[in-house]
Amino acid sequence: MPRLRHRYRDPITLFAPITWMPFHSPTVRAVAALSLTQLIGWGSTFYLPAVIGPAIARELDIGLTMVMAGPTIMLIVMAMVSWPLSSIFERHGTRSIMAFGSAMGAIGLLLISLAHGPVSYVLPWIILGVAGACMLTTPAQIAVSEVAGEKTHQALGVLILAGGLTSTIVWPTTGLLEAQWGWRMTSVTCAALMLLVCLPLHWIALGRHPRERSPMTATAEPNPIDKPSFTLLALSFAANGFVTWGFALTIIILLEAAGLDHASALAAAAFIGIAQWAGRMVDFLGGRRWSGFLTGLAASALFPLSFIVLLLTSNFAGAMLFATLYGMASGITAVTRATLPLQIFPAGAYARASARLAAPLNLSFAAAPPAFTAIVTLAGAHAALWLALAISIFAFFALLGLFLLHQRMTHALR
Repeated sequence: MPRLRHRYRDPITLFAPITWMPFHSPTVRAVAALSLTQLIGWGSTFYLPAVIGPAIARELDIGLTMVMAGPTIMLIVMAMVSWPLSSIFERHGTRSIMAFGSAMGAIGLLLISLAHGPVSYVLPWIILGVAGACMLTTPAQIAVSEVAGEKTHQALGVLILAGGLTSTIVWPTTGLLEAQWGWRMTSVTCAALMLLVCLPLHWIALGRHPRERSPMTATAEPNPIDKPSFTLLALSFAANGFVTWGFALTIIILLEAAGLDHASALAAAAFIGIAQWAGRMVDFLGGRRWSGFLTGLAASALFPLSFIVLLLTSNFAGAMLFATLYGMASGITAVTRATLPLQIFPAGAYARASARLAAPLNLSFAAAPPAFTAIVTLAGAHAALWLALAISIFAFFALLGLFLLHQRMTHALR
């Protein structure tokens, strides 16, 4: 019997049923808490204007473009703040910083609910950018690594799998709140969730400090981050991220340009979300047996293949094939972005490397929607598709170069 208890003490394994995971496990508590706080955090900030944006534009008498610029400002601020935070995460852990981010998120959302013009609407997004850098995605992944140890890859897979449901859950829920109470009370409700749910969960469920280090390690120089490896990883992820975030607003237009009617384009676009979730599930089920490079390269190769399909297709079957390939690639890449740094950089440098990677990624995410919208408007949908194809090929070769570099470095150490 004692051996059985030891076996299931912290059982986040790829094939262990969730029902066998004891909730007293620190890893399970952290992943469960972060799955909820990430859903609330992203749903209350970046995804919020997609639902309440038109009402804000009407009441404040500002353009919808300016309303939708809020999340872009948030991502730019997140990029600016992420790099300075990297060393703080490494030295002090994520618990207090994520709790602080929750409080800042509540303040930003409360100020949005009080907005009466363009300035008072835009300024809170700067606060939400600081909040996002402190509590969204990258800090959550670092928090998992602090608690999960050698099971970090599997735990990150669970966290990212849960995150794939964010828009599916948040948009209908926010729509109901906005219909019943209006956009101001919806913002206040989101602020309350940040303060009363996210902040306590971050404080209670996360590790009180980074995983234990010996006195010698604590006083030693930080683990170095190989600059060529970091650069290639950042280029590959930022390039693919530029495409996926750019397509988020233009995908239906691109599908219609391929010859589909509006209803068929909507159906194919909706299927991308299902394929993305399936892609995340692929890594969740097989990530323990497969190298992060293997899944990352496979996903990176699927991106250009999907664009070639869309460029050559003019029917619904081709559009669904595109949606499947593109969605699977996007889903697997979402997991690889979190887990591949574990394989490339020293364990002690994961927090610093991940936080620094967030800077180019968030800048890429912020620039993508307006850039792709402008290309579609000025040069047409096919020009946007050819650009996406070129960028995705570049991303694949950047990741392939990183793989070859990593192989050479590994062999040199043997």
